[in-house]
Amino acid sequence: MNRLFGSVRARATLAATLVVAVALVAAGTAVLLSLRSNLLGQAGTQAERSARQVAAQVAAGTPYEDLALDLDDRPVQVVDEDGRLVAAGEDLERIGGTGTDAVEPRPGDGHDDDADDADDAGDAEVGARATLSDGWATVDGETEDYRFAAVTVETEDRGTLTVYAGAPLSAEHGAVRTALTVMLIGFPVLLVVVGAVTWLVTRRALRPVEGIRREMAAITRSEDLARRVPVPGTHDEVARLALTTNETLAALQSSVERQRRFVADASHELRSPIASLRTQLEVGAAHPELLDVAGAVEDTVRLQRLAADLLLLARLDAGERPADARVDLAALAREEAAGRAGVTVRAADGVTVLGSRGQLARVLANLLDNAQRHARSAVEVSVRREGGVAVAAVADDGDGVPAGDRERIFERFVRLDAARSRDDGGAGLGLAIARDVAVRHEGTLTVRDAPAGGALFELRLPAA
Repeated sequence: MNRLFGSVRARATLAATLVVAVALVAAGTAVLLSLRSNLLGQAGTQAERSARQVAAQVAAGTPYEDLALDLDDRPVQVVDEDGRLVAAGEDLERIGGTGTDAVEPRPGDGHDDDADDADDAGDAEVGARATLSDGWATVDGETEDYRFAAVTVETEDRGTLTVYAGAPLSAEHGAVRTALTVMLIGFPVLLVVVGAVTWLVTRRALRPVEGIRREMAAITRSEDLARRVPVPGTHDEVARLALTTNETLAALQSSVERQRRFVADASHELRSPIASLRTQLEVGAAHPELLDVAGAVEDTVRLQRLAADLLLLARLDAGERPADARVDLAALAREEAAGRAGVTVRAADGVTVLGSRGQLARVLANLLDNAQRHARSAVEVSVRREGGVAVAAVADDGDGVPAGDRERIFERFVRLDAARSRDDGGAGLGLAIARDVAVRHEGTLTVRDAPAGGALFELRLPAA
């Protein structure tokens, strides 16, 4: 049961059925109330019409025994101001809900010998409004519910008389029962139809989702990130979900492949200095006089730098956020350029950014190392502010970077000069680290041609 109602299709079907059920109950109740109100209104109108017919006779001075009270077998009473029944229909046997439950006037009640002739009657006035009430009556052996209308007649000779006339409510009761029966039979059938249609429609709508789920389960089992989930041609939310899922799989595949290449390249880069250092130490152990201490130290320094680069890249890949310290970019550029041959600095004061001083210093150091490695004679560092952006540029007078390689050089372990030795060119991680640090600081690092003909690297960061 929990598994059944744990599905989206079952919940959607149940919700749709409940909503339709509530709407049907509300609509059915409104229809029944409206139908009953209309039928009661019609019965009240009929009762009032009958009561006014009798009241007109009374107002005309018609003697009680001569009143025409047999109105389609409807109950009629005429009551005086003392509550005594002075006239009633012949077939009236029992009554309730009017001014009196009497059905036969007693001999002498309400009779006035001076009022036997209509010509002797004074002015009479029939009430403008009728009072409606519900009651019952037995007429000619049949007991029914009635809607009674009471109309008053003001006379001079007989006082105030009240005429009660009823209209049967059998039509109202029958119509309401018929409508209720139809609703009790039709509503469940309609709910079943709504539930079945919703079940089928949601199954059809969710079929692509099930296909996506099965494919994702297969990808998880096979660990094959090259596979993609099917994209339906509906151009709806499910299609967008499939597209987003495929984009996520592509990004994950790229990340995994990049990580594999990184591990493979790192292993390869580490193998060389470790093997060289081991060889030198083994030779030194066997022949101390042949030990190349300077070479061993150089390999150790290379190994230390490579390990530091790999550690920094690992922290950046892990999403490490830079600090929010204020860093004077001009002062930092002067510090990194100090002691480097052929490097000049043109820096405006007051150019500050928010971030990690250590990581930004590493960016400038890597850019200077790269520039000095490729420059013929001079490297120039400039720091300026352009609006809300701090710009640090490093330019050299070397051969520059070909246009087709200006993005590739920021990839890890990439060297444009394949013949260049690792001792001279490093591991190919400096520019990759610089780009990653710039991105983590919400900035950019790009390369273009320098005015002197070499390469110009521009670091752009939000100014503090």
